[in-house]
Amino acid sequence: MGAVLGFGLLTAAPAVSQRTPDRFAPAWAPVREFFHRTMAEEGMVGGSLMFFHGDTVLAREFFGHADLETRRPVDERTIFHWASITKTFTAVALLQLRDRGRLGLDDPILKFLPELRVVHNPFGPMEAVTLRHLVSHSSGFRNGTWPWGGNKPWHPFEPTQWSQLVAMMPYTEILFPPGSKFSYSNPGVIFLGKTIEAQSGDDYEVYLDKNVLRPLGMTASYFDRTPYHLLPFRSNNYAVKGGKPEPQGLDFDTGITVSNGGLNAPLPDMIKYLQFLAGAPGVPAAGRGVLSRATLEEMWRPVVPVGGSEGDAMGLGFFLMDRGGGRLIGHTGSQAGFRSFFYVDPATGAGVIAAFNAAPEDDPRNPTDQGPAKPRTNLIFSGLLERLTGGVFPIYRQ
Repeated sequence: MGAVLGFGLLTAAPAVSQRTPDRFAPAWAPVREFFHRTMAEEGMVGGSLMFFHGDTVLAREFFGHADLETRRPVDERTIFHWASITKTFTAVALLQLRDRGRLGLDDPILKFLPELRVVHNPFGPMEAVTLRHLVSHSSGFRNGTWPWGGNKPWHPFEPTQWSQLVAMMPYTEILFPPGSKFSYSNPGVIFLGKTIEAQSGDDYEVYLDKNVLRPLGMTASYFDRTPYHLLPFRSNNYAVKGGKPEPQGLDFDTGITVSNGGLNAPLPDMIKYLQFLAGAPGVPAAGRGVLSRATLEEMWRPVVPVGGSEGDAMGLGFFLMDRGGGRLIGHTGSQAGFRSFFYVDPATGAGVIAAFNAAPEDDPRNPTDQGPAKPRTNLIFSGLLERLTGGVFPIYRQ
């Protein structure tokens, strides 16, 4: 599961006309051309891209197939796996519980998960590691969930039981002083998911469904295995070996890592989530009640720099970046053959989201696929972002 992607306090999106600006079509044309041309050149099996402003989806692009065997094309109903973008939902749920008085961001993780007491911390007591550190990827925990194997065909896709992680706590260490820098950590978000369960009394998936997905109207969204009635819309995912895409199966179990990357959804459902983040005026009352604007803005303040371009930072569950004269919040996702990203400009109410269903076999979990093997999703991501931040997002800032 991957992430890539800086900035200060944002205000809620202003009320704007829903008429498509005259400038949108010419600004979008290079994005559309690059998307379809590069997807074909790179041998991508299938993908989708959408852009919205306020309550209106202004562009929908679909490419290729959701499933090659049945020749089922990608369309608006296609369900993709969102991998680490799930982490932003986990952060929203955590802040919900904070706002409801169930926890504090500066509470030590040991308050909720005493099993972590045996983790080796050469920089001080484990009581110094807080929820704030975990949600901002500054806790000092490692990146990978399970560095003790897992590459055999018969191994589980991810650890399936909390007890497996607990058993390895004495072999786990804090790698740097908590709060001192950014270092992406998948186990850290597992610990947040377990905290949500401990403080809500619900399984993670149940809590998110009741408190985030349903209020936002995300009725075709779910975690892990696909409900029977949605199977006709589920995208397969592909590992490309020697230029040939090989199917990896419609479903896989993210196990104990569900709070890291268990979410599946079609793009229209994900647009509802992004419109909530963007402060679109048409978000229903139940959706607006998921989290206050003040709390969202708190999540989008920089906590630690992430490197890369100047100003790029990590907030509370969201990556922050300055591009094209404005500030964006977002996240990427990478798991199995799925790759995805979203970026939202809360100051203008505009946003974009994309998902793809194939990746090179030689490094199926690399979030940027920087090697020579195709499809090079890093090339697709960077090319789209360049055109979006250079020509599309700026038209709403003028």
